[in-house]
Amino acid sequence: MPFRAVPADVEELRSGEPRAAVVENALRKARAVEGERVLGVDTEVVLGTDLLGKPASESDAEGFLRRLSGRAHEVMSGIALIEGARELTDVSVTRVRFRALSERDIAWYLASGEWRERAGGYAIQGRGAALVEAIEGDYSNVVGLPIPALLGLIPDLLG
Repeated sequence: MPFRAVPADVEELRSGEPRAAVVENALRKARAVEGERVLGVDTEVVLGTDLLGKPASESDAEGFLRRLSGRAHEVMSGIALIEGARELTDVSVTRVRFRALSERDIAWYLASGEWRERAGGYAIQGRGAALVEAIEGDYSNVVGLPIPALLGLIPDLLG
């Protein structure tokens, strides 16, 4: 399906109930863009009730990795579809467990730079896969676009 990616310059929620926050952020993004069919998506790494967001610095990324090490967390994506006056939303949740990370693991990942602009400071589709012990749920959600949820909102996507 042909599409156009348009960055939406909106203020995102950084706290609050995680499911509500990712849906609200996705709606804000979708509402900021004009078009016949607009999709907004917001993906967050949630540890307990904390939205980790994207690390602002390497030291932030290091802190995220240390917090996630040896623990399970959730990756939540809010998706919002706007078609005319109709707004549809959904949330996808995937449970991810990191293996216990050594100092060497953390230094290696930080040196890769892959943590930049990544929710929770890692990218499962890249070198970050080496940090993960297991996932329960939709892998595409952890990458950043939950395909099954998207198809639930747009059943005609496949033709």
